[in-house]
Formats: sequence, C-alpha cells, structure tokens
Amino acid sequence: MSQPRTDLAPGRFPADFTWGTATAAYQIEGAVREDGRGVSIWDRFSHTPGKTHNGDTGDVACDHYHRWQGDIELMRRLHVNAYRFSIAWPRILPEGWGRVNPPGLDFYDRLVDGLLAAGITPWVTLYHWDLPQALEDRGGWPNPDTSKAFAEYADVVTRRLGDRVKHWITLNEPWVVAFLGYFTGEHAPGRKEPESYLPVVHNLLLAHGLAVPVIRENSRDSQVGITLNLTHAYPAGDSAEDEAAAKRLDGFMNRWFLDPLFTGGYPRDMIDVFGSWVPSFDESDLGVIGAPLDFLGVNYYSPSFVQHSEGNPPLHVEQVRVDGEYTDMGWLVYPQGLYDLLTRLHRDYSPAAIVITENGAAYPDEPPVEGRVHDPKRVEYYASHLDAAQRAIRDGVPLRGYFAWSLMDNFEWAFGYSKRFGLYYVDYETLERTIKDSGLWYSRVVAEGQLVPTESVA
Repeated sequence: MSQPRTDLAPGRFPADFTWGTATAAYQIEGAVREDGRGVSIWDRFSHTPGKTHNGDTGDVACDHYHRWQGDIELMRRLHVNAYRFSIAWPRILPEGWGRVNPPGLDFYDRLVDGLLAAGITPWVTLYHWDLPQALEDRGGWPNPDTSKAFAEYADVVTRRLGDRVKHWITLNEPWVVAFLGYFTGEHAPGRKEPESYLPVVHNLLLAHGLAVPVIRENSRDSQVGITLNLTHAYPAGDSAEDEAAAKRLDGFMNRWFLDPLFTGGYPRDMIDVFGSWVPSFDESDLGVIGAPLDFLGVNYYSPSFVQHSEGNPPLHVEQVRVDGEYTDMGWLVYPQGLYDLLTRLHRDYSPAAIVITENGAAYPDEPPVEGRVHDPKRVEYYASHLDAAQRAIRDGVPLRGYFAWSLMDNFEWAFGYSKRFGLYYVDYETLERTIKDSGLWYSRVVAEGQLVPTESVA
C-alpha cells in the first residue's frame, strides 16, 4: 500500500496526470462498407428489426472515418494529452483472422500519426465489442478458437502500430460482452444463452492473456492493461441477507474478473454460487489470464445498491432504486461510489496503476443556441467525480489518468442516438460538432491541472 500524498492540495492533480477523452470505433466511425471493412456483429444486430432504438445503426454514426482530422482539432480544444479509441477488428481482419485488409491498417496509421503530431498520446483499445460476424458464425465468444483469433488480430495491429502506440488496452468491459451479448441478448450478437455466460467470460479473459505477451513483443516499452466496468456494491439494508447479497453481486460483476487477473483463480465463493454453470477448462489457462498488467482500466458510472431476493437464481440478488439524482440512462449519480471503488481496488488487488478509462453521464441536451449547449448537470457530474478521484489520489491510490466519456455524442449501442454522453454535441443531420459547457469546463480543468468552479462556464 502506498502512502497518502501530502504534496497535493485539494482539487489539484499530479503534474504528470494523463487527461483524455474516449470513443469506440462502431459508435463514431461510420463507413461500414468502405475500404474492405468486414461485417461486425453490431452491423448485423443493428440491422435486425427491433434490436435498437428507432432502428438506429452505426452505418454513418459521427462519420469519424472521414472527419478524423477535424476531430483531432476538437481534442486540441479540450487541451487533453491523450485519446482513447478502439480499432475495428473487421477493418483489419474482415473474416476475423487470416487475410489482412491493408486499407484498414492505413486508416489507423494516419490517425495515430495525426494524434502524435498534435501532441496527443494514443491509447488503443483492441476490442470494444465489434466482433467480426464471420467469427460469430463460427460460434462467437463461446468458441475457444475466438480467443486464438483475437491473439492473431492483436499481433497484426501491434506489428503495424506498436512502434508509436505505447498504451494498449486488450478488452473493454468483458462483463458487458458476456452478459448483455450472450445472457440477456440486449447487445450484439443478441443471444439469450445463460449457459454460455461463464464460458464467454473465460474465453474473453483467455483472449486477453494470450494477447498480452504478443503486444509486449511487438510494442517494446509499452504499457498494457485491460478495462473492466466495475461497480461498488452496497447492501440496501442492514440485514445479514443484504450484506451477503452485496457480496454476491460484487463477485458477479467485479471479483469474477479481478481475481483471475490478479490472484490466479476464480473466487471460491462464486464457484459455489454458480455451481454447474462453471465451465471446465485447462488449469494452465489461469496462468495465461494472470499475465502481469501495467495498469487496470476502470469504467465507472454508477454504484449498485442490492438486497436479497428469493428470485433471480443463482445470485438471488435484486438491485434497488434509492433516493438521489439519476442520469438519462437511469443510473444513480453517486461519486462516493468511485472513491470507494478506487480505494477498494488499491487495498485488495494492488494494481501497479489505475486509469479511469471511462466516466461520464448522459443527459437530454437541447440543440445549440447561438453556438452554446448548456449542460449544467453534466458539469456537476464531472466535477463531483473528479473530486472523488482526486481524494483517492491524495489517499494513496495510484490513479494515473482520467478519460472523459465521451468526446462527442454517438451511437449508444441498443439505445441508438437517443442518449447523449458527449463533451461535443453532434447534430446527426449535419454532423456538425458543437462544444458543450461540460467540454469548456473540462478544458479548463485539464489546462490548469485542477478542479475549477462549475460556474466558470455559466
């Protein structure tokens, strides 16, 4: 455990802190049929009637594929020193493995060079949910061969970009991939197969572990991590049953991923809870999954308050709504949950470094008026969560960076274009970008390296 920081005044961040913003390929790029890109599971899913709000798709999205140079200028206006983006697997390997598509690599080559020329460090996520449909047709993530295909994909990308990209994230939110994609079917590929959930998790973690040494070989002196969506689980009541329910939810959403990455195995209590759902696997897989990490990426939006339930097997937990403010996603605004999560991760797992790779809020923004978009609730959200992050740093948590989600409004998966997270407002008819008050406020924070009054953009 590191010692508390006595050199930081309240509200001030370390001089070497990474300030960034983030996006994902399918949410912003568009150009889904250009330059040899293959079909992804999100192309297929979003074009299936009834799967997304209003039938929205990522066919055009924010047209970042053609507007990337202008989007780098948006980042420069925010003063960020880093940009987290994902690479579209089907742009690189249209069939998932085997044949490489050079124009796909060329696009990210240009983007990386453009970022570096602008003084912005690229942070690359290799997998942000857009599995090539060809691999889904061969079984998708329940098929262990997909893990091997991911390692091949990581090899191709890092051979091309590894001389310039020095910050790599293997996977984004494997819990979401497994649970929403294969358990509930709310996300692509839309399969409702509860029995596939744990095999998918294992194969995702194995894919991560197989890719780590490949990345290190091809991108020397780089930092490699994984991004998990984590929540701090609180019991809704004082009963022992609710305490136990909170521990089970923590096991389901947090420890089932953190333990194999940091402690060498899946949590024993959750193996007992899952019972026959736990897949058989080669014990050597755990050694692969537990490859040392340079940082842990944390996506935090909201905590979980839970109570015991006689239903919902095998977890027997129910999340409850508590008093407070909620975002347009229906997520509780609770910055203390970020502080509690960060300090818990430091205490229980001691990652070498932690980076907040996503944090932000959706609100129903009004269109620009005279070039301004007023979003005071989002400004307050960022201010309160950055305050929680700064307090964690002062208390000794090795938090090295923060990426605001998101650079711009975009395709919000099954919600289509109905939810807006961006620091920039996107007019989906003209694709014009307009900075919001939250973007102006964040740019001041980044420029000064400290929290500034939320009224400063009024």
